[in-house]
Amino acid sequence: MAEAVGAGGAEMGQRSARVTASDPSSSVKRLSTESLSTEGTWMPTFGLQGLDVSGHQASVDWRQQWNMGARFAYVKASEGNYFTNELFSSQYQGSRSVGMLRGAYHFAIPNWSSGADQARYFVQNGGGWSADGYTMPPVLDFEFNPYEGRTINGFYFGNTCYNMSPAQLQSWVRDFGNTMRSLTGRLPVIYTNTSWWNSCLGNPAGFGDYPLWVAAYPKSATNNAGPVPTASWSTYSIWQYSSTGPFAGDSNVWNGTLAQLQAFARGTVGSNGAIDAKWRATGGATGPLGAARSTADVCGLVNNGCYRAYANGNIYWTAATGAHPVTGPYWTAWDKAGWQKGIGYPTSDATCPTTTSTCHQTFQGGNAYNTPGVGTFVVKNSYMSAWKTAGWQNGIGYPKSMETCGLYGGGCYQEFTKGNIYWTATTGAHAVTGAYWTAWQKAGFQPGIGYPTGPVTCGLYGNGCYQEFTKGNIYWTATTGAHAVTGAYWTAWQKAGFQPGIGYPTGPVTCGLYGNGCYQPFAKGNIYWTATTGAHAVTGAYWTAWQKAGFQPGIGYPTGPVTCGLYGNGCYQPFAKGNIYWTATTGAHAVTGAYWTAWQKAGFQPGIGYPTGPVTCGLYGNGCYQEFTKGNIYWTATTGAHAVTEPYRDAWRAQGWQAGKLGYPTSAAVAAAGYGTATFQGGSMTWTSSGVAVSYS
Repeated sequence: MAEAVGAGGAEMGQRSARVTASDPSSSVKRLSTESLSTEGTWMPTFGLQGLDVSGHQASVDWRQQWNMGARFAYVKASEGNYFTNELFSSQYQGSRSVGMLRGAYHFAIPNWSSGADQARYFVQNGGGWSADGYTMPPVLDFEFNPYEGRTINGFYFGNTCYNMSPAQLQSWVRDFGNTMRSLTGRLPVIYTNTSWWNSCLGNPAGFGDYPLWVAAYPKSATNNAGPVPTASWSTYSIWQYSSTGPFAGDSNVWNGTLAQLQAFARGTVGSNGAIDAKWRATGGATGPLGAARSTADVCGLVNNGCYRAYANGNIYWTAATGAHPVTGPYWTAWDKAGWQKGIGYPTSDATCPTTTSTCHQTFQGGNAYNTPGVGTFVVKNSYMSAWKTAGWQNGIGYPKSMETCGLYGGGCYQEFTKGNIYWTATTGAHAVTGAYWTAWQKAGFQPGIGYPTGPVTCGLYGNGCYQEFTKGNIYWTATTGAHAVTGAYWTAWQKAGFQPGIGYPTGPVTCGLYGNGCYQPFAKGNIYWTATTGAHAVTGAYWTAWQKAGFQPGIGYPTGPVTCGLYGNGCYQPFAKGNIYWTATTGAHAVTGAYWTAWQKAGFQPGIGYPTGPVTCGLYGNGCYQEFTKGNIYWTATTGAHAVTEPYRDAWRAQGWQAGKLGYPTSAAVAAAGYGTATFQGGSMTWTSSGVAVSYS
């Protein structure tokens, strides 16, 4: 029979221009061709190009085909159970040698022998398959009878449908397919022509598990392959679009990417009935998914996933996740989250707990939540821990937006009904809510204190809570509210003793003070800052003393914290133009300028003690003075500042103070210096063991 059918035997595309032109059969000559006048001068602009060849293509330059863009090839291996392609080995290996993925096809003669018989013959003669990544699945070429109306070697081949009924042809295909699957592990690809399949097989359902290779030669250059047999398929895997070029043999296009073609070759596609079983478990056509739009798994998706389309949604499957439907708002949310590359595949069906009105569906990389009146939004796994830490739904509610990126510093965030979660690659994801969000806003958001680096932590001194940020913290109490403390202010707070020292912050940093200063209020004092002095706290008695000293115009800003351990258990705080000194007995008072110099000359605390009050002016002759525990310092514009202590002060009093002949002191009159002479404007006082003697100039 092989000799009788002629060299090369039957080949793909029995209605193509090339086959009808070269076939010697008068019956074939009478067939109408399906081709366009410009066939061979174009190719579709999508997918991946390939070709199919048989013994009719005796010499193929495989390197040239590769350079033209072909990346896969199918080679005829057998026909019926009587013919094999003598060029099969060279064509099969030649295509592979240049890097193509390649596979074999069998031309079916269904009225010659059974499907099982021809499947075994095919496998024995090159139609096997292995999951090596470059062997394409076997193909069943099931189409127009190449020997229509002919009797060859006493066998009448019948009409274009092989004189078989639709039911007989359908049964034959299943017999062939089941045998191929048992022998190779793969169902074959079905190559056919839509009009022939519909006419001869009656457009049956139930073949969707077989990938479809459709032959259609359009009348003008297009990317539209035309209709497919809709009862079993919604689309095709391969389209044979030309028989006269641009490639040798027939020209084809893979309906996908190279990665998807490689997955197709490896056999890492197909759910092995899991998708169909899930659909039936949900109620089939009368269930929520509705009627099937395709009975075939569409595979080659990201990470070797597959899906089938239904009237009201799709079912997606991977070996890792199983089969789960994605419908309506969940499908939309998945789209917005970036499909499989964004959050992977679904790992459950949509679930609606009885304890809440919110439903959810889990995915590999996150969950989609559907809340009435809010919408359906995905929470990625990277946000899930932050949501949990924030108290789940009871803490910050449900998501009300998708993740939004492109924030300052490469950050992202997601809105929830009671707060937001913020994320960066460095800080991770953390929620900022309520008063903390308001405090963050006042602190300048990310440019001000960065992103959150942890959740809210409570149990601090005085029932306080705080949240860490990259450039500072936000502190909260029921009394003070929430406020950020950052940088130099935090260091000043630390030096002031934190909460036990000056309490919690009661407001944000405020600038625009005298001399370009800023301050932040705390419960027991304030922290003041300038570019020159830095930040330092002023509290309690020190703040009152500063006030009496005229605040910033009087003695400037603080230049350091309070320091204790001075003579007589005293403490002090330095300011830009003087210091404030404190003891438990005297309180806090500023000593500045000429008064500080006079105090120094008088021997500081051992000499005249600590100040007991501020500078007071309005004395006789426009004088001023400041009281200390062991005396006073007196000042006029003419004399400067000088200390007077007992016994000098008693003698000065006897002489009429400033209004007397002595006037104001012009040098220190301090007992701690020992016996000596102190000068005044109008004379002097000399202290000896005999007492104080006054002389006038």
